[in-house]
Amino acid sequence: MNIVTLILGTLTALEFFYIMYLETFATASEKTAKVFGMSRDELNRSTVNVLFKNQGIYNGLLAVLLLLALFVFASKTAVICLLIYIICVAAYGSFTSSPKIILMQGGIAILTLISCLF
Repeated sequence: MNIVTLILGTLTALEFFYIMYLETFATASEKTAKVFGMSRDELNRSTVNVLFKNQGIYNGLLAVLLLLALFVFASKTAVICLLIYIICVAAYGSFTSSPKIILMQGGIAILTLISCLF
């Protein structure tokens, strides 16, 4: 894999670790409320809090898998599959929640996929 793909892929993974941090460890923080456009009271509700923490674990796992595919297994196929999944999830969020999600959550992944294909 080329250096651009490795750098962009690492940035994508770091973004997902940050999302995991917001959702799992800083669930009811002011920053999380701002990023997700929710009130802190809503984030403190036990059902929402548990859902966010679970979602954060999934985002962290995506980051770990992407780093493994990039550096441990050096598998271009695995990287492409993960990136397509990430972009599809961002597209779904864009259609169901907020149009800006495709760029916020999928932007770096799209660039990484492009660099991986060329």
